Amino acid sequence: MIERVRAVLVTADDTMLVIRRTKPGIPVYWVLPGGGVEASDESWEAALHREIHEEIAGKADIVRLLHTMESEDERQLFYLARIATWSFEDRTGPEFSAEGRGEYALEEIPLTVERLDGIDLEPEEIAHVLRGAIGAGILRAEAAK
Repeated sequence: MIERVRAVLVTADDTMLVIRRTKPGIPVYWVLPGGGVEASDESWEAALHREIHEEIAGKADIVRLLHTMESEDERQLFYLARIATWSFEDRTGPEFSAEGRGEYALEEIPLTVERLDGIDLEPEEIAHVLRGAIGAGILRAEAAK
């Protein structure tokens, strides 16, 4: 089974970091930072820390597991995390130089349902979970402590 970890990265300004994906022939969509768990990762959380470092040269404090999605061949774990510093220019992930992978652009969006509805966040199931969490106020920086 393929395992992936992703982070809902909440900043001190009550924004969330997302990655806008642009691929030839496919409508633009957004994803949360993260990626595949590797055999060398000691845990899911260790994999998430590695992915955050590779993708946005950031360090995050993982608050808790927020949501799990599972199918026959894949498990995705979505964590709520706080982040204070990052540098998209200093990213090191191998996907950024892979041929045909398209463009990756880091965006910081307000934690509002209206702003979330303004992007095509994939997968739709996590977008739905985040709408509920935003409405309940559990993603705000103060609530994420």
